[in-house]
Amino acid sequence: MREINDMSVLITGGGSGLGEGAARHFASKGALVTISGRREAPLRSVAEDIGDRCHIVVGDVTVAADRTRMVAAATEHGGGLDALLSNAGNMYRCEITELEEDKLLELFNVNVVGGMMLSREAYPHLAKSKGCIVFVGSIHTQRAFPSASPYAATKGALEAVTGVLAAELGPAGIRVGCVRPGGVLTEINVRTGTTTMEEQEERFKAIGELHALGRVGTAEEVAEAFEYLVRAEWTTGNVLTVDGGLGLGVTYA
Repeated sequence: MREINDMSVLITGGGSGLGEGAARHFASKGALVTISGRREAPLRSVAEDIGDRCHIVVGDVTVAADRTRMVAAATEHGGGLDALLSNAGNMYRCEITELEEDKLLELFNVNVVGGMMLSREAYPHLAKSKGCIVFVGSIHTQRAFPSASPYAATKGALEAVTGVLAAELGPAGIRVGCVRPGGVLTEINVRTGTTTMEEQEERFKAIGELHALGRVGTAEEVAEAFEYLVRAEWTTGNVLTVDGGLGLGVTYA
């Protein structure tokens, strides 16, 4: 297993949710973390709390110039790049009869295309370090939640990309993985304006019982899965499910 201490890690969407949890986790283990996102205030708040091991770069993964700045900032802060955690993403929920093409394309651009293009940008640095790319999937590919087809489609694409890139980049020594989380309370639905945080908290209380372990997860528990894929030197092409058993479809009736 690779050591985390002084490892250079770039985390997109690092100002909240799973990205914030990953940033705190890796920095606590001694990594030099660079977090990116479109909103400066939450990024700065996270970095100030973590300390000198966390650096921020404001940017959008769908903008080529911003992707270049993200990788440049991470390599400068960390003296290279060992891992890319492609976590930035958005949510779009609607029934198929209400689907809007421009919103669907925008979602794919953020959730899939941005991460793939950032992987291209990071490639020479990861090849040099024999590093790792980690995408973030979703239990939406295992459990059917009505009105979530746009989001599920993007996450299914990322899980497919994981295997193909693992095969493609293996000869360069780059490992590629994907973490498939279950229910974890984050701001993703709140940011889209579809719900309030209070409504989300109530919803997650209700869905806790759908998990075999009887509760939703935490960002820290998902970060532990990120850590494994980043450190494991003979693991690539995997979709690691960390879902408290939600994907099992357990019923107690």
